[in-house]
Amino acid sequence: MTAPVRVALIGAGTMGSHHARVIAQSPRAELALLVDPRQAVGTEVAERFGAEWAPELPDLAEIDAVVVAAATEAHYELAVRVLNDDTALLIEKPVADSLAKTREIVALAETRDLPLVCGLLERYNPAVMTARALIEHPLHITAARHSPYAPRIRTGVAWDLLVHDVDLAINLIGSAPTSVESRLGYFHPDSAESAEDVAETLLGFGDGAIAQVSASRIGQRKIRQLSINEAERLIEVDLLRRDVTVYHHVSENLVDEGRGYRQQTVIEIPELVTSQEPLTTQFSHFLDLVEGTSDAAAERATILPPHEVIDAAIAKTGRG
Repeated sequence: MTAPVRVALIGAGTMGSHHARVIAQSPRAELALLVDPRQAVGTEVAERFGAEWAPELPDLAEIDAVVVAAATEAHYELAVRVLNDDTALLIEKPVADSLAKTREIVALAETRDLPLVCGLLERYNPAVMTARALIEHPLHITAARHSPYAPRIRTGVAWDLLVHDVDLAINLIGSAPTSVESRLGYFHPDSAESAEDVAETLLGFGDGAIAQVSASRIGQRKIRQLSINEAERLIEVDLLRRDVTVYHHVSENLVDEGRGYRQQTVIEIPELVTSQEPLTTQFSHFLDLVEGTSDAAAERATILPPHEVIDAAIAKTGRG
């Protein structure tokens, strides 16, 4: 029997606690170490999931993989340290607090041929995975990710929300966009001056496909909608409810001497390919990379395109 992958987790906040639970529950891994400078917080999470606690990252000689769920500003230094120790890395988005640093981290992982995963969790949403298995030739994608205002989130919506649907559009269409147009809105009085509250982005692709992606944190309800239009089908995805509906228009006819019309549409509701929690699916994929049963180079290649789009979307507004 293969020994469990020994994992060190950095960060015991909300996301870190979820990672700790998923790692501890995995039969293929062991949560060996939890790193957090706050002793009370770190020891509480470590004890809950049977791990050792440390205030800072120690020598990694006994560690097979690291998960980083720390503050974004700490990502660069931690990632470079972990990769230079030839250790596989799963790091929350964004990979670093600048595109230049993100490129450096990806290049370092490539040079050392190490698994590197960015926590773009919607890739592993069961509804998204089901839609991906269905699509054939997407032409037009629209996505809306709207939420009520959350004072605890100090970054703008581009990195907090928009990046997820930009990543989905790129992965569903199958290539990086060739053009990026964006408008950002700064509305909420409690937001930091450089933190946008609304982001509207239009992506153009080399094959002519278009993606229109919308993110907002001044909504009055939580919306997570994705629509994928093909020439003969519409695939609608509700990422909150985790369901998929496929529409195929058959015919439309005038009735009652032009006073109405009759539309015929075939509606399909496919069975989800999985019901597993996205964080668990993501971690299982990470373990496949660590164990060498999945393609680490292919995974690394998916990281930069969404980061480049968000960087361009912010830069083109002249503010941020």
